[in-house]
Amino acid sequence: MNNDYNRHALVLFSGGQDSTTCLYWAKSRFKHVHALCFEYGQRHSQEVENARRLAERAGTTFQLVEANVIAKLSLNSLTDPSMEMDETYPDKSHPNTFVPGRNLFFLTFAAAIAYGRGIRHIVTGVSEADYSGYPDCRDTFVHSANATLNLAMDRQFEIHTPLMWRNKKEVWQLAEELGVFEIVQNETLTCYNGILAQGCGHCPACRLRNEGLKEYLADKITK
Repeated sequence: MNNDYNRHALVLFSGGQDSTTCLYWAKSRFKHVHALCFEYGQRHSQEVENARRLAERAGTTFQLVEANVIAKLSLNSLTDPSMEMDETYPDKSHPNTFVPGRNLFFLTFAAAIAYGRGIRHIVTGVSEADYSGYPDCRDTFVHSANATLNLAMDRQFEIHTPLMWRNKKEVWQLAEELGVFEIVQNETLTCYNGILAQGCGHCPACRLRNEGLKEYLADKITK
């Protein structure tokens, strides 16, 4: 096994606020960081190109995986441009921006790649504090997936979720602590409609991001 087994980390990377913060979190803890991006039929191609650019800027390797089959598995507004996107959480169901199986697929593929490269550590930006109602962002899911992947591949992977218990205000704080606040604010793409930085302002991802930023900046002023 690679002598650098504990010095490498594979980051699930989309070029958005959360994954970019996680990329730099990993860079602060591991000697070698690798960015893994997925193209899964999402509404806009800008996400992938922005992720590629940010990974290059961070000095990490970048790998793109085509996973367009995900778009064919279920109806959801992230992969079907004809579907009107939920802007609020519906009662007693998940928002139609939920892509069933996405994070499970991502983690499984990441573990397979990590296995082949002799990498133990996998980093993902899922959060239970601000998770848009997605069940595959919960801590219980991550622990279950981690245990399953370890059994399936007979390897002791460790899935890191540095944002799991942070709301968006606290994610902004972490970005500043890591020295990448301006990069995250001005160069990441979180918007479901493919608009850089502040985004469209009305999709669920933009509202979470911008409200968190407003809270963080207001808190800084009062201190």
